[in-house]
Amino acid sequence: MRGEKGNRIPSKGRDYRSKLDDAEGYGKVWEIVKDTVKDHLGEYRAAMMLFLDDLPLRLGAYHPLGTNNIVLNRRLVQTVEVATDSKRLLNAFVYVLLLHEYLHALGYVQESRVRRLVYQVSRASFGDRHIVPRLAKAGPWSLLKKIPLKAVEAPKRLMEIVKGFERTDQDYIA
Repeated sequence: MRGEKGNRIPSKGRDYRSKLDDAEGYGKVWEIVKDTVKDHLGEYRAAMMLFLDDLPLRLGAYHPLGTNNIVLNRRLVQTVEVATDSKRLLNAFVYVLLLHEYLHALGYVQESRVRRLVYQVSRASFGDRHIVPRLAKAGPWSLLKKIPLKAVEAPKRLMEIVKGFERTDQDYIA
């Protein structure tokens, strides 16, 4: 099968595309993140936890070093959800943010290296022309370039844990 630019898309890439398009919730997007990293880097880490918090809009997510936690900016995700009105774009946005933080959790600390890896894994998994590698290359905020983010205000809510985020019976680090 040929992609939109004539580039050959591996069958797994086609599978990842449809899985991401159809993903319902953070846990399903997370499974795709883990699978694409395992396929392309051969690395895997289990027992991760996801928290949602209202962070400054310039921050998408973070991984506190030495923990098994990822904190995702709930306010930013909700802004993208409203601005794009597209499950496909929202899932791609969340995928890129979670992939970036997962690479940190795997021990990649240097930001420039993590950004390159996010693009490489995304491109290898989804093909050149899919929205995921384009977001990885341009930055996830490219979806919001027409929105005055300083005008987006919301009251600070309590941080919440995403229940059922990681469903695994495997060892902590594989």
